[in-house]
Amino acid sequence: MDEQEANNKASRAEFALGDSEDEYRPDVQESCITPANIPCLFSRVDSSDLIFHTPKQAKIYGKYLFGDVLGEGSYGKVKEVLDTSSLCRRAVKIMKKRKLKRIPNGEINVDKEIRLLRKLGNENIIELVDVMYNTEKQKLYMVLEFCVANLQEMLDSSIDKKFPDWQAHRYFVQLADGLEYLHCQRVVHKDIKPSNLLLTSGGTLKITDLGVAEELDLFTNDDICFTSQGSPAFQPPEIANGDESFSGFKVDIWSAGVTLFNFTTGKYPFEGDNIYKLFENIGKGVFQLPKELDEQLADLLNQMLLYDANKRISINQIKCHSWYCRKHCELQDFIQIPGNNETNDPHRGMTVIQFLEELHGRNNDLGSEAEKPPSTLVFMKDSYPVSEVKTLRAHVPPPGDQPSLLHENKQNVSPAKQQSTARSVTNERLTLPLDKKGRKSSRFKSVCDVS
Repeated sequence: MDEQEANNKASRAEFALGDSEDEYRPDVQESCITPANIPCLFSRVDSSDLIFHTPKQAKIYGKYLFGDVLGEGSYGKVKEVLDTSSLCRRAVKIMKKRKLKRIPNGEINVDKEIRLLRKLGNENIIELVDVMYNTEKQKLYMVLEFCVANLQEMLDSSIDKKFPDWQAHRYFVQLADGLEYLHCQRVVHKDIKPSNLLLTSGGTLKITDLGVAEELDLFTNDDICFTSQGSPAFQPPEIANGDESFSGFKVDIWSAGVTLFNFTTGKYPFEGDNIYKLFENIGKGVFQLPKELDEQLADLLNQMLLYDANKRISINQIKCHSWYCRKHCELQDFIQIPGNNETNDPHRGMTVIQFLEELHGRNNDLGSEAEKPPSTLVFMKDSYPVSEVKTLRAHVPPPGDQPSLLHENKQNVSPAKQQSTARSVTNERLTLPLDKKGRKSSRFKSVCDVS
């Protein structure tokens, strides 16, 4: 008894000094002295080693089937959806009303973006397809046309964090076209940057995120603005220096110049350890261009990033610049759209497919004998001899030949033999493979079930 009590005491965890044994100290090493002939019944498992996997369920709201999350911003999440009526791939921005109230001017910016997108229509402006509001959950759904990725993702995936000159030229031309259309509609974007420039699967650039944009009065001759809410690194000197009013169109020109600078160099013209240092550097307006930069490109950047907004180049002058009009040779490799890191999909395929399979099942063809599992059983609508079933299982005909083959087999078997075979097959204990929901897998349904 003394030896057994000693072993029991030794196998208990060592506790720190205290009145109760329930006071467990993780920092005190746990001793488990188990004799060699007695197996240890309990083993400690950390919570980090436990993996809880909850299968996702299909979600449909309105006529849209929801997929996985594409991105997340300060206003809400963006998910992929499938329009079940047209089978078009879309993206939906989901925003909670409670969250918008906590963001300064959140509801105002969203209402303004919806109003502008309904009014605008251009190849290089994101298209608003539908707007829905769930009163029960207090959620707003903005259904937009689907884009594969944004240009910031492509820049981050490249080795040098920049585009080849010819690829940067291709995107900048489309950016200039989109800005020209916005300015013709008296709209100032105020937040041009690579992450707000989306790309479709066909390579078309789309300007998005008009939440901080401003629509000017149609009956005024100037483009004077008084507020700005854009990203700090893309703001011009007049905003960094705190001017009360400034030219809205020239703000977009400056932001587009910083974006082009980032496209071609992989850096920013102005940087700082914090926002105050950054605005101080922008307010001075002094920056350096890399020496290896193309002369025509350097000239365009210098004119777009002029300190004086009145001398800054305009959209029409940009479209007449030599670098803009020049045909660029595709000498360097194209920067591809990166794969989806969350789903490990290099092609960024539809994330809705998994939910379509859950709703409508999956059509699994049996194929050849090498592709079929060895325990595949073929069940017939009419009963056939076991030898006939094995023959059909080993040699499954093409779908077009199945009716004639079954008809021939049925003629060669007498009715009495069919009944005896039916009793033997019915009484035999069979183990059927099941799917994830515990139902008979559709793969084991009869390929010969022809009425």
